[in-house]
Amino acid sequence: MPTAAATDGTKLYYEEVGAGTPIVFVHEFADDLRGWAPQVKFFARRYRTLAFNARGYPPSDVPADPARYSQAQAAEDIRAVLDHLRIDTAHVVGLSMGGYATLHFGLMFPERALSLTVGGVGYGSGTERATFHKDTDYLVGQFDKGMTAVAEFYSRGPTRVQFMAKDPVGWREFHDRLAAGSALGHANTLRGVQRQRPSVFELEAKLERLEVPTLIMTGDEDEPCLEPAIFMKRKIRTAGLVVLPKSGHAINLEEPDLFNRAVLDFLAAVDAGRWPSRDPASQTGSATLPADRTAGR
Repeated sequence: MPTAAATDGTKLYYEEVGAGTPIVFVHEFADDLRGWAPQVKFFARRYRTLAFNARGYPPSDVPADPARYSQAQAAEDIRAVLDHLRIDTAHVVGLSMGGYATLHFGLMFPERALSLTVGGVGYGSGTERATFHKDTDYLVGQFDKGMTAVAEFYSRGPTRVQFMAKDPVGWREFHDRLAAGSALGHANTLRGVQRQRPSVFELEAKLERLEVPTLIMTGDEDEPCLEPAIFMKRKIRTAGLVVLPKSGHAINLEEPDLFNRAVLDFLAAVDAGRWPSRDPASQTGSATLPADRTAGR
């Protein structure tokens, strides 16, 4: 079983297939690397494609101490997988929890990222932050009842019903993967990563300095992530934004073809050196007038 050792010795299970420029996929809280199957099958035709299970998600190790889970550690774990495979730089693609880890990887280790795809990021960042903490604390307590009980309601949440309606078979597979996970690993991930991570809006100064080519993606019915997605687009001068219509949180599974094509177009542009920073001429303070017409107003 292939594993990479994190900085604290935690073993991280990974899979790789294909050849070429590396891409690493970083999964969400309610899934594991198997949730990237539609992407791995597609991108392995063109890229060296990697995916790994976060700490807390067997067959990766499940540390019992919540202190061994954090947002910074999640970013460090991406680097650990790359280091183990002797990969200097890679495209990094993440969804939700994995999208947060991808964003922080770019902020912490920009020299290691060819590009960042940040999908479904922002839950808990807005005015609902107190509700986010309350819901997180409630959810932590529910894991005492076991993963099956949690999966029954978590998989039917307000940003998951879109997936259930579009693809009942795919949704059931997602539900079953969640139900088979580690209750301890999920609870500790909530305690150490989700509950403690900073709001996207708190990262403003760091986002303004980020120069790695970045693609931000969200579903238009993933309500908690809409405003953070627009905020990131505005603050990261190398960012583009894709919003998938009539879609919730699990956009890579809900709309795999749209997701794959958007990411492929982005990576092709980056690899060709054709993903520029935002042109300052697009921000003159006017909706219609160029800079030379606004100066004397």
